Amino acid sequence: MKPVAIFRHAETEGPGYLADFLDRRVIPWRLIRIDAGDALPADVTQYSGLVFMGGPMSVNDDLPWILTVLNLIRQAVAAGIPVLGHCLGGQLMSKALGGVVTRNPVKEIGWGELEVLQTFDSTRWFGDTTHFSGFHWHGETFTIPNGAVNLLSSAYCQHQAFSMGKHIGFQCHIEMTAEMVHTWCQFGADEIAGALDSPAVQAEDEIQRHLDGRLAALNAVADHVYATWVEGLVF
Repeated sequence: MKPVAIFRHAETEGPGYLADFLDRRVIPWRLIRIDAGDALPADVTQYSGLVFMGGPMSVNDDLPWILTVLNLIRQAVAAGIPVLGHCLGGQLMSKALGGVVTRNPVKEIGWGELEVLQTFDSTRWFGDTTHFSGFHWHGETFTIPNGAVNLLSSAYCQHQAFSMGKHIGFQCHIEMTAEMVHTWCQFGADEIAGALDSPAVQAEDEIQRHLDGRLAALNAVADHVYATWVEGLVF
């Protein structure tokens, strides 16, 4: 069974709940730590799927690995190997597939309501869910690539997820765990404090309030998305 490749771009932004999901399903996975200098694969066909996590950088930054990653995404899509992106990962997918990443009108940090846009594709990925509270930490946004379908929207960001067949990219985060939320609040305290003038940025205490219940609801959404995504894995 080929493993799923999970690409990490920052030490604090690992696979989170996705790792728990894959382990429960006994689906092997390999973490490729771009932030630690791990070599990027030359051949995507050695993996059953590709997952790209978040990170504080921009896909428009002049970083040595970005062009390689964009090419890996294009290779995977051409080969029918499913791709999944979270936040930065979704932006990488959009850019690789012809979209554009630009500054969002406001920064989003914390919990925020997401509307599931009612299409055949959204029903496939989210079932009967029409709204849910997602986790956000971004200042940029992507356009929907040609041939893809917009799946989610929030009051402050029109494009929160898109799908293209077996591939799905998110602007928001569905992979959160309690440890990740606490760590991000710790390391991102100055960013939060400097952005509280945004109506879409929550204070640290609000982000961490009712965390168990918020995460349980988000995990349920992630379970449906991830279960749909793994159906397309190429073993």
